[in-house]
Amino acid sequence: MSTDSRLLGGLDLLNAVVTTGSFIAAGQRLGLSQSGMSRAVARLEQRVGVRLFDRNARAVVLTDEGRRFHEQVAPLLSALEEAVDGAASAALRVRGRLRISADAFVASHVLAPRLPAFLEAHPELELELLVRERMGNLVAEGLDLAVRFGMPQGQGLVARRLLQTRVITCASPRYIKRHGRPRHPNELTEGHECILFLDPQSGRPFEWDFHAGRKRLTALAVHGRLVVNDVATALAACIAGQGIAQPLELGVQDLLAEGTLIELFPEWHDELFPLYVVHPSRHLPPARVRAFLEFLVASTGVDFRQRSRGRAEAARRAESR
Repeated sequence: MSTDSRLLGGLDLLNAVVTTGSFIAAGQRLGLSQSGMSRAVARLEQRVGVRLFDRNARAVVLTDEGRRFHEQVAPLLSALEEAVDGAASAALRVRGRLRISADAFVASHVLAPRLPAFLEAHPELELELLVRERMGNLVAEGLDLAVRFGMPQGQGLVARRLLQTRVITCASPRYIKRHGRPRHPNELTEGHECILFLDPQSGRPFEWDFHAGRKRLTALAVHGRLVVNDVATALAACIAGQGIAQPLELGVQDLLAEGTLIELFPEWHDELFPLYVVHPSRHLPPARVRAFLEFLVASTGVDFRQRSRGRAEAARRAESR
């Protein structure tokens, strides 16, 4: 099949529909009427020989063939866009729309506090932050990056670890007053109520593990009547005295410092959970992607080192009392 300008225009149209999720929004972006969009899509489907979209009055979704086709051509379109920018001596300009996926915890605790500084540094950039439970398919959904806890699964992805944060076990003063404070993790298996958190990958609650140097307690048989899949809900229930929780330290430093939550086993401090930034594998990522990667790596690294030093100094002060 020969390549012509109409086919390249059709690929741009395909990407616009996938990115915006509708023919109307894609048409507005490309300056086409609804009837013009319909004709253009029909020409593209006729050109490639498969139906690319399932559409009705409410939604437009890719067919299986359309999804595979988009996964193949999306990196090529990005590379073409970058090549055009380079030819115009604009390869270093950070501009356009950057689309990022993150879960609610990462979006609120990691990204949101850093975004004002990043956007101020790049006034020609627009940023779209999508909060969702699962990472999804970055290429098929037109996403530039994802920021997620845990090692990402998927082919054709480049992952870079930003930091590791401790998994801590904590309870509220109200819970401890009613149920007593456990002195060892083994005590959690009897007589204590634990707040369980669902693993979005397996659909089952995360296991409770404890690490202290070479000592390991794995898959401890804890019990709890409350199972949640939202960090804010788990913390609110823990603060209210419902039970013992295992949040990430990254999200509860202030609650621990002010005494709203109490860490139960500070000596079991070596279970770590990694945070990764992920993007599709490309030889030359767009300038906007490179800029965000560099900014995020630098800002999270400095912040995490400062927090680690502060935690170590607090521990030394506590030991000297």
